[in-house]
Parts: sequence; structure tokens; C-alpha cells
Amino acid sequence: MIPRGDIYLVAGATEMGKSIDGLALLVSDVLELNPLSEAWFIFCNRQRNKLKILFWSWAVAIPM
Repeated sequence: MIPRGDIYLVAGATEMGKSIDGLALLVSDVLELNPLSEAWFIFCNRQRNKLKILFWSWAVAIPM
């Protein structure tokens, strides 16, 4: 799958224990963006060796 739309690399460390709801809340409250905007939000842990990606598509939901 080729990403369409905007890609946001979120600065700073993110707690990797956050659920999809926690990441969506972070996007809406801290970044003040719509987590349902078909953009890719990429989060990194403190050690910078793991990523979590939040992506919403109206066509298909893809957990990553």
C-alpha cells in the first residue's frame, strides 16, 4: 500500500503502551489535527527503535 495524504512524524517520545484510542486522543488534543483525516501519524519510542503508525481510511482500517 502506498501512503496517500499527509504524513506526520510526531516529535518526542511516545509511550508505546498507548492504545489506538490513546494515540487518536494525542493527535486531536496535542497536535490539534483530525485523526480521521486519512493522514499517517508516526510515533517513536524513547529509545527510537520502535514505531507505531496511526492511519485511518474510510475504505479500510489497517492496524499497524
